[in-house]
This record gives sequence, structure tokens and C-alpha cells, in this order.
Amino acid sequence: MESHALVHRNAAGTPLRVVGVDRDVTEEVEAEQRILKSQKMEAVGQLTGGVAHDFNNLLAIILGNLEFMNDYIEAGTELDTLKEGALKATLRGAELTQRLLAFSRRQTLNPSRNDANVLVTEMTELMRRTLGENIEIECNLAKKLDWVVIDPGQLENALLNLAINARDAMPDGGTLRISTENAILGRETGDDISTPGPYVMVSISDTGTGMPDGVRERIFEPFFTTKEIGKGSGLGLSMVYGFVRQSGGHVIVDSEAGKGTTIRLYLPRAKEVRRKPRLVAPVAADSPCGNEFVLVVEDDPDVRAFVVASLEKLGYRVSSAADGPEAVAKLEKLPPLDLLITDVVMPKGMNGKAVADIVREYHPNAGILYTSGYARSEIVESGDRVTFLPKPYKRAVLAQTVRRLLDVA
Repeated sequence: MESHALVHRNAAGTPLRVVGVDRDVTEEVEAEQRILKSQKMEAVGQLTGGVAHDFNNLLAIILGNLEFMNDYIEAGTELDTLKEGALKATLRGAELTQRLLAFSRRQTLNPSRNDANVLVTEMTELMRRTLGENIEIECNLAKKLDWVVIDPGQLENALLNLAINARDAMPDGGTLRISTENAILGRETGDDISTPGPYVMVSISDTGTGMPDGVRERIFEPFFTTKEIGKGSGLGLSMVYGFVRQSGGHVIVDSEAGKGTTIRLYLPRAKEVRRKPRLVAPVAADSPCGNEFVLVVEDDPDVRAFVVASLEKLGYRVSSAADGPEAVAKLEKLPPLDLLITDVVMPKGMNGKAVADIVREYHPNAGILYTSGYARSEIVESGDRVTFLPKPYKRAVLAQTVRRLLDVA
């Protein structure tokens, strides 16, 4: 409450009366808190995404060198065992950075037109097996639900994450309720960075312990957890938040200590879906060879050395550059180029898309392979001979991807 008052006095200065106005500023305070929270999450997300990007570059170097070591290590030896342990740790590190990228809204998504009711129904059986017999699952699905544009696999992961958190909040059993409906998100129900309008809402409610204010306000922060050491990484809910926000949606949490929790996911309704660059599918362990000419543009010298060495070992003719201007300076002197492999984010004012555009002027038939420690960037275009490969990646994946692009007529 905000109060303003004025004292009326007579000629002698004696107070006669007080005139005042009280104004309820609750909505203004709540709006300011929402803005501050969204700004905090945005700042943490930017920091987290930057760390994950740099870490992915380091993992790419480690993974590449471990694979090269594998060519010289005899299988079954003690050294081979040590190498395998390092390789497993590297891949676990890659999974961790993927979770960090999810929170920072920089993970690679494959959005498509989906029926949320179908995805929820398919997940229900898995939830029943995962949550245990003491958790009852109730579904209330809208009959005429709009379609959503979402990455179905990521939505399933989000629902499973929320269900597991709900289970942990009901150690003695309880009820998990999942519902869907068409909804309108107004400015007053969102935050400063939400877009008001029509959405498809998917909610998960539990009858568990609920959360006090201090916990509820921090549940989406990475590495924040109320669970015992070893029982949770603190990244599950932050991944849910990052995935929904990156998809153009919003998350609202209602919870009170002792009264359970409801988390509502507002997902974007289906509109025209922009075509996305093809992502790399799982590949076999073999490494196809070739003799075509490839230009590698990568600002990290160790990553660049790994890519060049990998391609040369497969028989390709390779030239490399540390940034866009250096690559452009080489173009006039290079033989006909079959493929450009370029990092997306690079220094000296020229990103990977700018390099690709100039390369096409000299070599219009060249394929384009974008790579990055971040997720696929909006600057990366799509096409039959354009592919995005997230770091870190194995040598076999690089080999298969390069061969696939070169074999496209």
C-alpha cells in the first residue's frame, strides 16, 4: 500500500484535518518482481550458454585426440582401459553441456506439428512404470485441442522430468494429474518477456509436499536442488524451462507448502513451420573416405587441427583458415571447392553464414557443413546440401556427414 497525506492548518499553524490517499500497488510490485526474475534468468542463461559453448569446444578436442589415440592403442591393454574411461567421461561431459544448453535456450531442437494429447497419452504408460504403484495418474485431456509446434522428444523428456519431481514430492504416494486445454496467456499471467496470446496448455499437478516461496522462486535455476547429494543434479527443471522458452512458450508454477504443486506449460500453437536444417542422424562406426577438396574454417586452433587431420586421414584434400577474412583471402587461389566446413560463431566480424555466402559466389556447387558448440543458430539456413553438426562429435559422425553431403547430386 502506498500512502500520500496532507495536513491542513489554520492561520496559527494548528492542524485541523488530514487529507490523504491510499493506493494499492500490489500489481505494480508483482510486475516488477516478474521483470526482475525474467532478467535474472536471462542473465544466468547467457552465462550458462557461453560456458557450455566453450566447454563443448574443449570436449571436441579431447574426444578427437582420444579417438586418434585409439588408432595406436592395442585393444584389451591397460592403456586401452584408461582410454575407454576417459572417453566415457568425455561423453558424459557432452551430455552435461547439452543440459546447460537446454536451460540457456541454445540446444538443437527439431520442432514439428504435433498433437499434445497423443504425446501425453504415449508417455502415460512409461510414467506408470517409472513412478510406481503408489502414485495414481489421472488424465483430463481436451477433446478439441489445437496442434502445437514443438520438438516431441523434448516435450516427452520435459513431462517425464516433471513427473519424477512430482513423485519425489509424494514419498508416501499420491495423485499425479495431467491435463491439456487451449488457453489464452495474458500479460498479467506471464512475465516481461512473455508473448500474450493463444497457446496449448499442458499441466502436471501433484498432491505432494509443495514448495515454500524461497524454493518456488529458484526451481528453474541450474544446479539448484532441494534433494540429497547424489539424488539430483538440479538440471531437470532448468531443462524444462529452457526448452519451453526456446520453443516460444512459457512456464507458470503454482505451489504452496503442504498443498502440492501445479506446473503449467504454455506451448505455441501450430502455424506455418519454417524448414530447419537437417540434423545428423545416428551413423555406423565405419568412416567412408573420399578425395574431394574441403575448406575448414574454425577459429579454435586445436579443433581446427583435429578436423583437418581427420579429413586428411580419410583421403580428402584439405585447406584451412582461422577466420572468415582469412578464408575469403584464400578463395581465389583454391582449386574447385566441394565442401565448406565452418564454425558458426567466429571473430573479426564474419560469421559462418557470411563465409558460406561468399564461398557460393566462387563455388556455387559446394556443400555447406556448419558446426558449433552452441545449438543451431537462426543464421544457419537450410537446404539439400546444408547440414548442421553440433560439437562435440565423433570422427565417424564427421566422416559420415561429410560423405553424405558430398554424395548429394
